[in-house]
Amino acid sequence: MARRFSAPYLSEPVSSLATWTRNLAVFSVVAVLVSIIIVRFGFLEMKPAIATFFGALACAGLSILVGFAAFAAIWQNGTRGMGRILFAFLIDALVLAYPAYLGVQYRKLPPLHDITTDPIDPPRYEALARLRTGDGTNTAVYAGLYSAELQRKAYPDIEPVDLELPVERAYAIALQLVNRRKWLVIDARAPQPPLRTGHIEAVARTPIMGFREDVAIRFTPDGEDSRVDIRSSSRYFDSDLGSNAARVSKLIDDINTAADADNLKPIKKAPPPKLPATKTVKK
Repeated sequence: MARRFSAPYLSEPVSSLATWTRNLAVFSVVAVLVSIIIVRFGFLEMKPAIATFFGALACAGLSILVGFAAFAAIWQNGTRGMGRILFAFLIDALVLAYPAYLGVQYRKLPPLHDITTDPIDPPRYEALARLRTGDGTNTAVYAGLYSAELQRKAYPDIEPVDLELPVERAYAIALQLVNRRKWLVIDARAPQPPLRTGHIEAVARTPIMGFREDVAIRFTPDGEDSRVDIRSSSRYFDSDLGSNAARVSKLIDDINTAADADNLKPIKKAPPPKLPATKTVKK
């Protein structure tokens, strides 16, 4: 027989398991936000921040388990609290959805954290190398031919950018795109004679957690044209879950688009010189 929502029902106690389910879910959200703040503002080292994040995920998983136990208790003894369980499950789903997606990506993608358009002679980290000496950071030295082979199979479209533009103009376009992305520029050297080789080093951040990923861009003259090589690598972790490849591919597309637009700009012709006015002579 179905239960009626009468006054006696409303006076029944709320399941303590349902309350714990909700509290654990709320705590997991708070812990996730705290871990993001720790990483973005550098309040603590990376390891405590990651431990806080995984602790939040564990709380969300525990909330789900306690929620099922609370549901069984409510079904048996008729206590209240179903609304708290459903609210907690919604929070848990929001907390766990993106990490679950990243877990799938981790299994699908190769273990790469260093992506470049030139695996033979990748752009070097010079100023950024000093920021990669802490505990747990990846080395500034390129991973080598094994990494290059994995990259070739996973991201075959990542290749050097050849532009029909002078190297000075290619540098100006790329620097403008870097500033538009609000990457932190650590070093920027415009092409100068006699070598006319330019170099940009910058720090990008991942969208949610704000993990630092380093970018180096090299500009090499090729006669009247130029070549641009890009390198992007994670400062932490052995796998970047595709973030560096996506960054390099998007920058390549934007550089090509900007270069095409630059080539299509009309050349402003100087106005013809004005001829001096001639006076008519009356006969």
